[in-house]
Amino acid sequence: MDDFETTRSELKAAIDAAASREALEQIRVAALGRKGSITERMKGLGALDPDARRAAGAALNALKDEIAAAIEAAAARLSASELQARLATERIDVSLPVRPEPEGRIHPISQTIDELVAIFGEMGFTVAEGPHIEDDFHNFTALNIPPEHPARQEHDTFYLPEKPDGSRRVLRTHTSPVQIRTMLRDKPPLRIIVPGRTFRNDHDATHSPMFHQVEGLVIDKTSHMGHLKGCLIEFCRNFFDVEDLPVRFRPSYFPFTEPSAEVDIGCSRANGEFKIGAGADWLEILGSGMVHPKVLANCGIDPDEYQGFAFGMGIERIAMLKYGIPDLRTFYESDLRWLRHYGFVPLDVPSMVGGLSR
Repeated sequence: MDDFETTRSELKAAIDAAASREALEQIRVAALGRKGSITERMKGLGALDPDARRAAGAALNALKDEIAAAIEAAAARLSASELQARLATERIDVSLPVRPEPEGRIHPISQTIDELVAIFGEMGFTVAEGPHIEDDFHNFTALNIPPEHPARQEHDTFYLPEKPDGSRRVLRTHTSPVQIRTMLRDKPPLRIIVPGRTFRNDHDATHSPMFHQVEGLVIDKTSHMGHLKGCLIEFCRNFFDVEDLPVRFRPSYFPFTEPSAEVDIGCSRANGEFKIGAGADWLEILGSGMVHPKVLANCGIDPDEYQGFAFGMGIERIAMLKYGIPDLRTFYESDLRWLRHYGFVPLDVPSMVGGLSR
């Protein structure tokens, strides 16, 4: 028994002195492993007489359990110490600002809409919205679009299945129905812009079956063509950030405006390089005009008392021109590489004070 006490003391002293879990494992193998000191003693119990074997076996089992428990307790203590040391060395000061990780990007369409809202918001316009699915009245009839107009044909327009009464609803082909809904709902004066999705049956490098438009509408008693020109010239120069950008208005025709005009901006294509600004060429970017008296009458507004102007443009088109995006289809391909290249940092919110596209 004295020999057992010596073994117990030596093993417990070694366990207490162990500085790592690797050292504890060496002690465990030396004592309790297949060739350990306690295991070897248990192998020799068969040579003893029954009474001595019983007493020695009980003592060895008690010693084995005690050493195993001591090793386990020491391992837990060392693990806790190692964790505390790791926490001390890997401590993070949470009061420091987080390093920005430029992972997320604002899509160019969303950024361009925000830029449009910032510019026209400074001019007193508010944003209006409406449904994507429209009826014939709001999408065509109220806008003075005749029944034989090509825009009503299925090769140009997405129609929904026919209803029991024979009528068919349509995916709106422009955001102009929101102008109609606003004039029917609210009394003049009105000053709104309408950014949103529109749908037409066309698809190539410069056309998409789903695209975005923004339209503007001003209705009051005094606005005239000069106000329209001033508004759009100011918009073009601010959006493209060209202070002396040439802008011209060409006579055109739209069923819902009279007179109507298309708006061109100056550009240069010298040496195969396209550049917006003063140059020898012109580029059409939007349509505009004075609201047709029939449109006002269709919305319950007296055309003898009120007048106004309207304009509209494709958001993808002006975004492609401003940011050098060559193919319209890439806007909708969900390519993260494309978005990282053309996208915008989320906190760079466009404003006329801080800048549109920093």
